[in-house]
Amino acid sequence: MKKLTSILLAALMLASAAALSSCSQNAEKDNTVGDDTQTENNENNENNENKEAGTNSDSDLDYVTNKGTLVVGITDFEPMDYTDEDGNWIGFDADVAKAFGESLGVEVKFVEIEWGNKILELNAKSIDCVWNGMTLTDEVTSSMECSEPYCNNQQIVIVPADKKDQYQTEESLKDLTFAVEGGSAGEEVASANGYSFTPVVDQATAVMEVASGTSDAAIIDSLMAAAMVGEGTGYPQLAYTVGLTTEEYGVGFRKGSELAAKLNEFFKTAKEDGSLEKIAETYGVQAALIK
Repeated sequence: MKKLTSILLAALMLASAAALSSCSQNAEKDNTVGDDTQTENNENNENNENKEAGTNSDSDLDYVTNKGTLVVGITDFEPMDYTDEDGNWIGFDADVAKAFGESLGVEVKFVEIEWGNKILELNAKSIDCVWNGMTLTDEVTSSMECSEPYCNNQQIVIVPADKKDQYQTEESLKDLTFAVEGGSAGEEVASANGYSFTPVVDQATAVMEVASGTSDAAIIDSLMAAAMVGEGTGYPQLAYTVGLTTEEYGVGFRKGSELAAKLNEFFKTAKEDGSLEKIAETYGVQAALIK
């Protein structure tokens, strides 16, 4: 009887050991499958996050070439960026931007922005660059990756033509009320000189303010003044007088972008082959080109 009991106990122990071993193997298998599934899920989540982020891990050049579009932030600023009769953007900056886009193998899309929001628009990737007769101010160069300067410019005062002779010095301007483009070099110089001024949406509006008598004067870019003001222009009743600054134009990209260096290479080639000069002559700005 004792012998039979011992045999039964031994059998039960072997069965229990076998069952425990089987459970352990199954648990280990389940854990392995679970780990593999979790790893796969983590990888899928990471891939999805990368897709949602677009090309955050790529360079800015890759970002633009991968999406196939260079989005250019502009304002209506003749002769640099303005529309023709069919609503197409033309102008010196617009035409050069199109040529640059072609050199990159991408389409160029123009988007009108509020000039005071240009840095926010750029960093939010609503646009890829600011290319609109942009003065290289300290604010601009500290916030953007800028190209080398390509045009000379100055901020110039616009007044009614019949009052031009009264305003030939900076001192004579001190009691005038000015219209200036918000966030522009014109606003910066008006503030620095202590002038009374009202910021408006763009330089074209600033000129309109003077024409309508809402403001005594405006401060705008000299290149725009030459195209918009005086005999043979849309505002023959206005004239430009005092030049308040001398400055340079550049193109701004996101900080650290390789596109600025790419544009510098393009400028160099376009100057050497004469194509930049040819575009400048189309819009009468060849004298402002930096050689």
